[in-house]
Amino acid sequence: MVGYDPGAQGVALSPEEAALAGSAAGMVTRALISPLDVIKIRFQLQIECKGKYWGLFQATRCIYAEEGLSAFWKGHIPAQLLSICYGAVQFASFEFLTEVVHKSTTYDSQTAGVHFICGGLAACSATVVCQPLDTLRTRFAAQGEPKVYVNLRHAVSTMWRSEGTLTFFRGLSPTLVAVFPYAGLQFFFYNVFKKLLAPPPKTGESGGSIRSLVCGSGAGMISKTITYPFDLFKKRLQVGGFEAARAQFGQVRSYRGLSECMVKIAKEEGVRGFFKGLSPSLVKAALSTGFTFFWYEFFLNAMRNLKERRRHTMAIPKT
Repeated sequence: MVGYDPGAQGVALSPEEAALAGSAAGMVTRALISPLDVIKIRFQLQIECKGKYWGLFQATRCIYAEEGLSAFWKGHIPAQLLSICYGAVQFASFEFLTEVVHKSTTYDSQTAGVHFICGGLAACSATVVCQPLDTLRTRFAAQGEPKVYVNLRHAVSTMWRSEGTLTFFRGLSPTLVAVFPYAGLQFFFYNVFKKLLAPPPKTGESGGSIRSLVCGSGAGMISKTITYPFDLFKKRLQVGGFEAARAQFGQVRSYRGLSECMVKIAKEEGVRGFFKGLSPSLVKAALSTGFTFFWYEFFLNAMRNLKERRRHTMAIPKT
């Protein structure tokens, strides 16, 4: 179970070890779900109701035919940096916050409500720290051919010179508005599902089980559906000033802020416009959240076992 657990057996892990497990989980998960992320972003940035992409498999074939297999990992370096950084900050913050709640209040750190609040706050902390990497990841995934940015260093220098420092934090407002309930609901439903599907006490199930994958997938799909429009607003705002590279994919729009973005999408694309790219996003959310919790518990368990072995080895008297 994620979060501070006063009744957990075995050695306790430090926040640094939780950060390490979170970053490792983020790295492995990102490598697996990157293609779905690229497809999702292409749908989110498409203005037309009947645009270049109209289905998950059609978009996959189109991107592969026009840009090759490597296109599904466009922006993978900033995306990996984002995942590693985000996973480390989020899970370290979550473990710390649940421990503080348990020791400073009367609430049980393993209740779903506490996980909702702590999960949301932890995600907000990670979002502020990692937002520049998220913007870079979106720019790389959104560009077609010929490429506007050759590599990560070129992208950073070009954006900084032409658009200023604040461009790296485009879309931060809708991101923070969305990430608190999204991450909070992820931890909330993961907690609920884990308890509903809890195995018999004597089975001694270890971390990183299939149950973690299933519970995480369910939690990811529910939380993504509820908060999806804000993710779309964020993506639209992040590519502001990047219209030239988007022209080959269809119509482009620029928005002065979150409120204008919402109004324009509602007028031009209707309510369905708020959910463009939902199908690949749900597939991605199921795999991403499921794998994240699966690998996080897997790496936590591995580190816990390693520490127990070391402690056991040191406890054996020398002959």
